[in-house]
Amino acid sequence: MAGIGPLTQDWEPVVIRKKPPNAATKKDEKVVNAARRAGAEIESVKKSNAGTNKAASSSTTLNTRKLDEETENLAHERVPTELKKAIMHARMEKKLTQSQLAQMINEKPQIIQEYESGKAIPNQQIIGKLERALGAKLRGK
Repeated sequence: MAGIGPLTQDWEPVVIRKKPPNAATKKDEKVVNAARRAGAEIESVKKSNAGTNKAASSSTTLNTRKLDEETENLAHERVPTELKKAIMHARMEKKLTQSQLAQMINEKPQIIQEYESGKAIPNQQIIGKLERALGAKLRGK
């Protein structure tokens, strides 16, 4: 190595890659205390159910309490007796089965069964299809 010249060493540290601090590091107690000593403004927000093992929906809120205290009995509107009898009567006059009628109006046979048993929620479009297929007026007088 003769003739190269005097060797000098550089003792300055070189940082090749440094990750920016993540959220957990920013919230670390040591970092927060250091920021307080430096006089920086610190904002702390308590999140609801933070640090608990409870689901957010498990606690009773104002709306769920109102629903629990509700005493009104609510139910869906059902097919009136006159309508179900009219459907059955018109279908029998045409000598159709429930599945044949359902096929004529492009609906499932279960729909016709529900209408004739009174379990269905009335749908004006289906009632209109039934009126056209059966050739009878089912709604009104």
